[in-house]
Amino acid sequence: MIAHAFSEAGAKVALVARTERDLKAVADMLPGPALVFSGDVRDADFNEAVADGTVSEWGGLDVWICNAGISPIVAGPLDTSPEVWRDVMDVNLTGAFLGARAAARVMRDGGRLIFTGSVLGERPCKGLAAYSASKAGLVGMAKGLALDLGPSGITVNVVAPGWFDSPLTEAWTRHDQRSALILGHTALARWGQSADLAGAFQFLASDAAAFVTGTVLSVDGGYLLG
Repeated sequence: MIAHAFSEAGAKVALVARTERDLKAVADMLPGPALVFSGDVRDADFNEAVADGTVSEWGGLDVWICNAGISPIVAGPLDTSPEVWRDVMDVNLTGAFLGARAAARVMRDGGRLIFTGSVLGERPCKGLAAYSASKAGLVGMAKGLALDLGPSGITVNVVAPGWFDSPLTEAWTRHDQRSALILGHTALARWGQSADLAGAFQFLASDAAAFVTGTVLSVDGGYLLG
């Protein structure tokens, strides 16, 4: 969805995920040029290769969106193993840092780093302590990086989606009581759709956001108001 929106707007898009076949399927649907990099965002060398490969192919790197995220279980602390905790932190937080680090090395003045956070980083939900912690940490990291990279003309921001109808939220959207609880806290009283989200990323990547850094843009239908 984000890749398609940027491609339609005229951007050259580099796609990153673990599975090359899935990436190629997305690339084939984009209206503009695309690169495909399959690998693990937890690997520092892989992130560096994505940054270098993009610069080598297209001569520069303007926007880097750290979008990888997992939430493998819904469980309380006693049922969340140390391994699951580490996996969530490694992908959602460490992977984002390694990507930002790689991008910042090759970005020029005017570069944009955008992290995909979550309203759960501000308003946690039962059974998702690891996920909420990783997204709260992402906000702190983004603010710190905004200070570090500001002198280089690079902005760093977070888009924090609310509750969207997606595979990650099926435990709520397909459960009547949980669904009613979430929608009862959401001012617009509906689930977010993919079309609701792309504009936030496009704004933060644009010249219109040149003086916006270290901020969190919530796209949540008013969930944090409830």
